[in-house]
Amino acid sequence: MSAGPRLDPDRLIAAAGQRTGLSDWGDPAFRAGLEHLVDALEREARLSELGRYATEETLIGRLANRLQIIDYRTHRPEVAAQTIRRPLFVLGLPRTGTTILHEVLAQDPDHISPLHWQLMKPVPPPHADTLDSDPRIAEVEAQLAAFDQIAPTFKTIHEMGARLPTECLSILAMHFKSDEWGASYFVPGYRRWCLEQDFRDAYRWHHQVLQHLQVDCARPRWVLKSPLHLPYLDAILGEYPDAAIVWTHREPMSVMASGSSLAQTLRGAFNEGIDPRVTAQGEVDHLSQALLRGMAWRDAKPGRDRLFVDLGFAGIMRDMIGSVEKIYDHFGFTLSDATRRRMEDYIRNRPRDKHGVHSYSTEQFGLSEQRHGGVFAPYRERFAGFLADAGAD
Repeated sequence: MSAGPRLDPDRLIAAAGQRTGLSDWGDPAFRAGLEHLVDALEREARLSELGRYATEETLIGRLANRLQIIDYRTHRPEVAAQTIRRPLFVLGLPRTGTTILHEVLAQDPDHISPLHWQLMKPVPPPHADTLDSDPRIAEVEAQLAAFDQIAPTFKTIHEMGARLPTECLSILAMHFKSDEWGASYFVPGYRRWCLEQDFRDAYRWHHQVLQHLQVDCARPRWVLKSPLHLPYLDAILGEYPDAAIVWTHREPMSVMASGSSLAQTLRGAFNEGIDPRVTAQGEVDHLSQALLRGMAWRDAKPGRDRLFVDLGFAGIMRDMIGSVEKIYDHFGFTLSDATRRRMEDYIRNRPRDKHGVHSYSTEQFGLSEQRHGGVFAPYRERFAGFLADAGAD
């Protein structure tokens, strides 16, 4: 084991309690996820010394955020009274346009999305009057700048910013059922465990966090995003029965190397000696299972198709506004001329290679159609019409 603190659930929980002076953890189901995650971090992740210290701080921070959100909710009844109406979820394989589509949809003044700074420092909840001037924004920007020093190429793959909409993974990470951990660390055992779990308790927590975030800046509709919502559609629709879902599609082998590069870059910041081929095999295994579970839930009842809009990556990148129009038309949302212009302005100012070109190769990750393509056959057959490629990224 590398130098640095040994991770232990009891010690992490005690440290978060000491940091906040709080002890109400809410639903105790979070504890199982924390224990499985810590076990995988110790057995599988190969944390560097820096990685051990950074991971300990991250875990304590997520636990402290959980305590503070629960405490705030207890003392302010308006939070629990918040209603989440018809949230729009964007999901699909990583590298299929989910991020840019999420950001464009967030330009609608009727929409609200969780911003990165709001999930890193969630208490007190954001206020409409200070959404762009809250001092926590600068604190989170400084944290992101420090990460940029550790992993300088990451921004060429996935831009991060305190004010940018962020994935729901950071919400679920506070309940310790989240692929934020699986993306950032080599923890295949924890990822397998997650896929075997009932996520209803995790999405109850998700709902509570959305109530918290909107109490002082509510808008008509949440726009939410994560590729790894895919395996848990039953839990999402159980918690949000009126949810609207956008599923983005792309030829899976075209993006496995790109997704593996993202995972390898993230893990390289705090893990040692992770073979790129092992990373790629893990991404293929995990993402193919996520697709199969999402498809199985959707196909169990044909009427569920009305809950979805399917979009191909090539079409999204060729005509973003046209893709937005399909979403609004299908779900009966109103796209005003002013909102359309806001979206068009955002697209013009968000070039695809803003921070440089993302460089990688399939050979680097040992990926091939012969060895890995077969697991995606059911997905290719089901969504063939959406899988025309527009080049890897």
